[in-house]
Amino acid sequence: MADPKGFLNHEREIAKTRPVEERVKDWNEVYQPGSLLPIISKQASRCMDCGIPFCHNGCPLGNLIPEWNDYAYREDWTEASERLHATNNFPEFTGRLCPAPCEAACVLGINQPPVTIKNVEVSIIDKAWDNGDVTPQPPERLSGKTVAVIGSGPAGLAAAQQLTRAGHTVAVYERADRIGGLLRYGIPEFKMEKRHINRRIEQMRAEGTKFRTEVEIGRDLDAKKLRKRYDAVVIAAGATTSRDLPVPGRELNGIHFAMEYLPLANKVQEGDLTVAPISAEGKHVVVIGGGDTGADCVGTAHRQGAASVTQLEIMGKPGDERNPNQPWPTFPMLYKVTSAHEEGGERIYSVSTTHFEGDEDGNVQWLHLTEVEFKDGRPEPRPGTERKIPAQLVTLAMGFTGTDRENGLVEQFGLELDERGNVARDADFATNVPGVYVAGDAGRGQSLIVWAIAEGRSAAKGVDRFLTGASALPAPIKPTDRALTV
Repeated sequence: MADPKGFLNHEREIAKTRPVEERVKDWNEVYQPGSLLPIISKQASRCMDCGIPFCHNGCPLGNLIPEWNDYAYREDWTEASERLHATNNFPEFTGRLCPAPCEAACVLGINQPPVTIKNVEVSIIDKAWDNGDVTPQPPERLSGKTVAVIGSGPAGLAAAQQLTRAGHTVAVYERADRIGGLLRYGIPEFKMEKRHINRRIEQMRAEGTKFRTEVEIGRDLDAKKLRKRYDAVVIAAGATTSRDLPVPGRELNGIHFAMEYLPLANKVQEGDLTVAPISAEGKHVVVIGGGDTGADCVGTAHRQGAASVTQLEIMGKPGDERNPNQPWPTFPMLYKVTSAHEEGGERIYSVSTTHFEGDEDGNVQWLHLTEVEFKDGRPEPRPGTERKIPAQLVTLAMGFTGTDRENGLVEQFGLELDERGNVARDADFATNVPGVYVAGDAGRGQSLIVWAIAEGRSAAKGVDRFLTGASALPAPIKPTDRALTV
């Protein structure tokens, strides 16, 4: 520990965001460029180098947080980058997108604001790119074995990079027109500019990974034929089936899943479209769902010029402090104000949609809701609280229910599913089909980006062992591991 009194001498400071009136006029990342480096050394010094660093438990990747905090404090960016990459293939993704369960588990957080682990992480990796410390790491020799990875989200990319570096010839199949999965088309540009994905893809290409876009396994290519072409297959297709809202009026025009709405806005930023076919411009927008995807819809609607934005959540409003039944080091449910919420709009808690009302042309115009209270774990409407709010564009951001079953991938492979509808796997991430493995949300269910990368790395070890009989690749988690909760 470089500064034993760092946590006593310095208060927590986080990255500064650009003024709201400026950033809603563009799609660039919301943070002020260069605002972290002047403060990050002091922030890293707040790390106490605990005897038992619970931040390691909070992060499924097992990031070596005290070590790279120390290097960042000393401004030894090369060593900090080496320690960061020892456990994480893509720290620029997690440093921008992860909700930081490591910070919730920070020992300093017991009685003080925790270390800004996420900000230190993104500072290290951005500095590493600037300094040229991130370079391709091609294998010294090839194994002669081939692997297909289905899906190019964080789990698929992590598995592909690990297996490529182990010497296998890897091809990543992506059904969209660009690599990145939900990182590309589900995450708005203002949360993570896509240049960060692009340069990682170029690094992976230089290492030897092959990419095949606009190929959907199950539709464009039969899964059984794919299995015959390759010595092993990793399914990292995600949990892309959106949870629907079966209430009267659902069929009206203007009601869309979040993953129908968000990719079109990203397509505009990629230059494929001049105007998004589904746009919030001049409309009263209602976002159903209070999570991160809902917040992404809120921020997108602001930038498209919505007349108003309202976000609905069926659960009650969380508190500002830890609930006693969510003690440290578990991840607490706190009231969260994202950059999108700072930009305006209304948030309504403890409400449920009863039905939609449209005009004579079949376009949604109103959303009818009622307040609810939970009894025996189920929401019950409160009589006399029914009302309606204007809604000309509604996005459903209520989570996901499992991997895609309509494209034929599951049936063509003959995969077994677990009780939650995810692809079942054993301790090595292997499915019931020999040589076919599963990583990420397709096997775990909807989860965080850090879990996806950890799954990709762990599944890669199982594949490597299957192909060669042994493996030196790391496996940070088991398929049965779950986030630390009460």
